[in-house]
Amino acid sequence: MNLTLGPLSFALFRLPVLHSFGIFFTLILVAWVTGRFGTSTMAGIIGSILAILLGAPPLIVCFSASAFVFDVLLFANHHKIRINRDSLAVTTIVTMLSAYLAGILIIIFFQGGGLLYALTFWGIWTLAGGLLALAITLPIIVALEKANVRKIKGDTD
Repeated sequence: MNLTLGPLSFALFRLPVLHSFGIFFTLILVAWVTGRFGTSTMAGIIGSILAILLGAPPLIVCFSASAFVFDVLLFANHHKIRINRDSLAVTTIVTMLSAYLAGILIIIFFQGGGLLYALTFWGIWTLAGGLLALAITLPIIVALEKANVRKIKGDTD
């Protein structure tokens, strides 16, 4: 998905919004499906490796770093994304921090931009992609839970 969204985002807007959306859409779904530490990190690493092998720029590894941060911070939720106020608040904060970090890392380590640009422009636009991912992924999770997907995969809590 991201091999299409990333280049499209940059071609149309010169911004990382859709690229960040694709990454965090995947990370949120992986965390929801598995509810286990490490799966989001592995999804980020595997996705980055595949993307680089298929021609993506090396800066994609910054999203692997943010996937690790996403995974670690999701401990606050016990890696359970549920449709309740507390769980959604934690998931939103974790996604925002992780996406913002990815934007900062990309500018500092790969684009040669200054810290101020990373903090005030690129990080914010990467964060916007993370918020877009939340806005689209959470209704999908609600629909899947209403369809009793949790019972199919054996999750009882």
